[in-house]
Amino acid sequence: GSERNRMVDESGLNEVLQDENFVKLIRKNPLCIRQQTKRHLHDAIWNDTLFLSKMNVMDYSLLVGVDESNGELVIGIVDFIRTFTWDKKLESWVKEASGLGGGGKRPTIVSPKQYKKRFREAMERYFLMVPDKFFVLQSAEEED
Repeated sequence: GSERNRMVDESGLNEVLQDENFVKLIRKNPLCIRQQTKRHLHDAIWNDTLFLSKMNVMDYSLLVGVDESNGELVIGIVDFIRTFTWDKKLESWVKEASGLGGGGKRPTIVSPKQYKKRFREAMERYFLMVPDKFFVLQSAEEED
């Protein structure tokens, strides 16, 4: 979900890429998942990020891989050990007040509540829902 310094050089081999690499990849080859899968993913991310935010944790990532034996995506939240302590609060305040490293983009160090919101929004953009034979279109009144 971060918008800064999240691109690595790609060698074409099995490698770990970052947010901007992933966005570039899915622009060419979108990750489309079924409605039920999107709901499960949404609920899991919602619950996990709520828990992490309540534990005052920020700076986690979503690891996405492909199980080549059956062609399925394998997804999990990783790197969830960084809590939002006084030093991170200070770093965030200094960077925001001075505009260091901003380039017009949002700060990378944000509170757990802000991080949770940014992470959830990014995950909704990254995984597109594609209708299948079970898809039912709901009207706006039905969704409320």
